[in-house]
Amino acid sequence: MVALIAAVLGATGLGLVASAGGAATPGREVVEGVPLYETHPAGLKPGERRPGVVVAHGYAGSAKLMMPFADTLAARGYVVVLLDFAGHGVNPAARTGNAALQRELEVAVTHLRGLPDVDGARIALVGHSMGASAVTEYAAAHPEIVTTTAISLPAVPDGQPKNLLLLVGGNEFPGFRTTATEAAARIADSRAVTIPGVEHISILYAPRTHRETIDWLDQHFGGPITRAAIPSPLHRMAGAGLLFAGFLVGLYPLARLLFRGSTPRARFRPILLLPIAGGAVVAALVAAVLPTSWFPLDSGDYAVAFTFLLGTLLLIVARRGPATPRGSVLAAVALVLYAAATIVIPLQLGFTNVWPAGARWWLLPVVWAGFALLSYAAERLTRGSTLGVLAVAAATVAALTAAAVLGLTNGFLLLVVPLLAVLLVLQAGWSALLNRLAAPSWAIALAGSLLVAWPIAATLPITA
Repeated sequence: MVALIAAVLGATGLGLVASAGGAATPGREVVEGVPLYETHPAGLKPGERRPGVVVAHGYAGSAKLMMPFADTLAARGYVVVLLDFAGHGVNPAARTGNAALQRELEVAVTHLRGLPDVDGARIALVGHSMGASAVTEYAAAHPEIVTTTAISLPAVPDGQPKNLLLLVGGNEFPGFRTTATEAAARIADSRAVTIPGVEHISILYAPRTHRETIDWLDQHFGGPITRAAIPSPLHRMAGAGLLFAGFLVGLYPLARLLFRGSTPRARFRPILLLPIAGGAVVAALVAAVLPTSWFPLDSGDYAVAFTFLLGTLLLIVARRGPATPRGSVLAAVALVLYAAATIVIPLQLGFTNVWPAGARWWLLPVVWAGFALLSYAAERLTRGSTLGVLAVAAATVAALTAAAVLGLTNGFLLLVVPLLAVLLVLQAGWSALLNRLAAPSWAIALAGSLLVAWPIAATLPITA
């Protein structure tokens, strides 16, 4: 019965993902090293030319993350091009600086203008966070850009982009709201709108964000091209969520087949909070002075150093702990493969690009090793206690947050910490189930840590 529920959830999720985009025509190609994704609206007449929009993602984002905007814009008649900036998505090049962002935007805009169904005189830009900074700077230097929408703009631009719409989440850091207000006050023909109840990522999926963007574009392109309903920005994410839920539910019958034992629930000893908290503090301080420049993953170099350090410290404390159950290597391999499918397939199909490109093929095993060591140490130290595993997760999140706030590492890590917290809680859930079925600690650590490591290694930008 549980397996059947998992199959129904997964099939429903796949159906939603497959139907995203409606009748729009997608396409992808690489131009001058920049991966570009095109979306053409349905119902174009021969020789008809429509306004075009370039959509730019933010830090640790990708073109796939911004696909709901392609769905919205194409449904209302616009031709859309999305791009993967260097170091993001499927772009294997290393992220360098602002000049590279401007060059890549130029490639995307030039390509969009050259499409046969695009009116090259009617071009707009949409960007989020880092992408918002990039498109506002580009628009200020290219007055032929008709209008620009900047979502979660980090800083007030120097120039004067025409017809600038600034969207900011009501739950974002106060600096983003201040930036939007100040930019709207300084730049002529601009407007700032606060989207209530959303933060830096969820603003991308708020229906009002998409309505404001479409209304602004229609206003500056002479009215609606079509009056089709705007598709739900959550369509793709809902499909990915159901598919993910199917995999999670399916873990139980799979684990029952692989590990047939049973163990009582382990109790957490509060005294262990001392080495956990102390180890997190030491690891955070030492990681800040380690030479990690060889590891070209922005903010990931510090996080990986932290996991290796804290894992080692906790493992030293746990060295006299009880032996863990033995388990079949084949069963562990099957569990790891299932964990990979659980995290990769839903995210890749319905959320963002997580398939490794370029240096990510060797970065992923290193990140995985760090989180696996930390997970194994947590399992050994706490004897598989769910509260104990969660305590280690909480210490990890708190230490990385404090390090970003105190300047021990890149402040952008603050944007990644919420995702990390969710993934660590998910890992703790896997640990609870697998410990009850007497799975060995090393197998639990290898599989559970992959759920955390893969999204981190696949989304943080690659640097030079």
